[in-house]
Amino acid sequence: MKRYWILMGLMLAFFLATFGILTAFHVRFLEDPTAWMSGRGGWVAAVTGVGLLIADVFLPVPSSLVMIAHGALFGVTLGTVLSLVGSVGATLFGFAVGRRGGPTLARLVSAEEKVRADALLAKWGALAILITRPIPLMAETVSILAGASPMGWGKMTLAAFAGSAPMALLYALTGATTKGFANGFLMFGVVILIAGIFWFLAKKAG
Repeated sequence: MKRYWILMGLMLAFFLATFGILTAFHVRFLEDPTAWMSGRGGWVAAVTGVGLLIADVFLPVPSSLVMIAHGALFGVTLGTVLSLVGSVGATLFGFAVGRRGGPTLARLVSAEEKVRADALLAKWGALAILITRPIPLMAETVSILAGASPMGWGKMTLAAFAGSAPMALLYALTGATTKGFANGFLMFGVVILIAGIFWFLAKKAG
């Protein structure tokens, strides 16, 4: 499993480096897209928000701000749906990238490591996707690695939905009720707490 951990570390380093580079160049659209979304409104803002959430697989998009903006612009119900579509779409995109790169990964690791990793992901992969959905960098890395495993699309989609639904709802509630972003950090903490509860319950059940 050593090479898998190395690969995971390299992927995290890549995502972190991308974030650092774009932050250094002050790409304002990615730093805070909410003003742009609010200025357009309507379906343009909706499509932009969903697109940004999906692009978060490779770009440092502040997904929590986008989800809060969905709530502020479209209300709790539609805001939640838009954020859910974008978050699950991001997981599907990352999973598809992993599927595409599966043969390459198989050449980088030994057959024994591949068998062990596949068995581990078959048992815990869905839970890993579920609990890492709210966690920047980890969410993208886990979805890509899961795509290189035997995990099926249906199982992955259900896990992505379960992991995305709480944060989509909570951030939409924040945007719809406060019309601002002051409670975003609080909601992030609540979302992480929910993910931790999922992990604890799954560990107890396992």
